[in-house]
Amino acid sequence: MNIDVLYDFVEKKLGNDTTGHDLSHIKRVENLAATIAEQEEVSENDKKIIRAAVLLHDVIDEKLTEDVDKEKREVTKVLQESGASTSEIALIQDTIENISYSKNLSKKRELTKIGKIVQDADRIDAIGAIGIARTFYYGGAKGHTMYDDSSPINTAALDEKSYRNSANVVNHFYEKLLHLEGLMNTTGGKKLAKGRTKFMKAYLEQLDFEVKGEK
Repeated sequence: MNIDVLYDFVEKKLGNDTTGHDLSHIKRVENLAATIAEQEEVSENDKKIIRAAVLLHDVIDEKLTEDVDKEKREVTKVLQESGASTSEIALIQDTIENISYSKNLSKKRELTKIGKIVQDADRIDAIGAIGIARTFYYGGAKGHTMYDDSSPINTAALDEKSYRNSANVVNHFYEKLLHLEGLMNTTGGKKLAKGRTKFMKAYLEQLDFEVKGEK
């Protein structure tokens, strides 16, 4: 499998992204996935599959495209062009189609070890200092309210539709980001998520003080 073919494809798709799902995000997730994969002692071939899945995971994200099925077909085509085997293509497709937070709200999807590593890496980049920056960056790009008096939707009541309809940046921390630490699959993912979640909580506490004019 020629990773350069996949990189060129993704660069064309997401190179001009302004929602926080750009090539910088992909590179960070790639680095995180490599760190976790090393700790999980996966094979060199599996590391390549993980890298491919990381590169492609946002191409089919419904937040970023109006035609998910079309993008899935294009992903299959570029994987074939890259020389990926039928089994590798199936594994990559299964991973990128099932790792998103919204897809796991109603029912937790069963993931392979590769899928769990990619999911953890992607979720870790959604939290901590970079996660805070990306959350406000995305909200601004989509015209979301920075904060208001509405209450976050309880995660037990969240489904894919209500999650997509939420348009309040600060509420997003309580509806998703603060819960990711408890959803990590790997030991390395849990360790990284713990420190980043602590940082977000401190930030939200200070933000609340400033909104109220208390500090």
